[in-house]
Amino acid sequence: MKSYLGFRAFLLFAAIVFTALGIWQVQRLFWKLDLIARVDARVHAAAAAPPTANEWPTIKSTDAEYRHVVLNGTFDNLRETLVQAVTERGPGFWVLTPLATADGGTVLINRGFVPPDRRDPTSRAEGQLQGEVTVTGLLRLSEPGGAFLRSNNPAAGSWYSRDVQAIGENKQLVKLVPYFVDADATANPGGYPVGGLTVIQFRNSHLVYALTWFALAIMSFAAMIMIPRFLRKET
Repeated sequence: MKSYLGFRAFLLFAAIVFTALGIWQVQRLFWKLDLIARVDARVHAAAAAPPTANEWPTIKSTDAEYRHVVLNGTFDNLRETLVQAVTERGPGFWVLTPLATADGGTVLINRGFVPPDRRDPTSRAEGQLQGEVTVTGLLRLSEPGGAFLRSNNPAAGSWYSRDVQAIGENKQLVKLVPYFVDADATANPGGYPVGGLTVIQFRNSHLVYALTWFALAIMSFAAMIMIPRFLRKET
């Protein structure tokens, strides 16, 4: 009898836990849908000035990422950094080039993708823009450390993530802002780098998870109800 009651109590507890997990996933679903809507609004909004220095300390906790921004400045092409990338165009590199702005600051611009045979800047000399330029793109947060199982190795010039601070230290950049900007699809002379390849995609499986947890809750509760009937039949 004790084991019978204990098993029914366990099933009731399991049903409560599964229900709570289902509710949590529903909450996560609405959070994710809201995030997607906010990001979509930022991406398609008119380009505006980037965050000011006063906003930098809170940039990670605000709706800054994927903000549509416009900047003016001069590229320091001699200090570009190549970061390994896999894109819809295949494997290659992101070209991150410092942009010196009028206020004396520096912004890393992900100018876009180049295939391995365009890794050497001399193979895309036309795209090495000189003089004052205007860059429009999406603000992105730094990607510190590297990629999965692959750490950045600045000494060897091997980069697997767009780590703003590490790249800045490696290239001795001054007054570097704590974010980078993905340039838009505006064509560069010679065709490279190719911008506008930012992937904006958020995994959203919360509804499936919620339905799974609720189904398990129903099964646990049903089993708890059916046990007495099953035992009566046995006797």
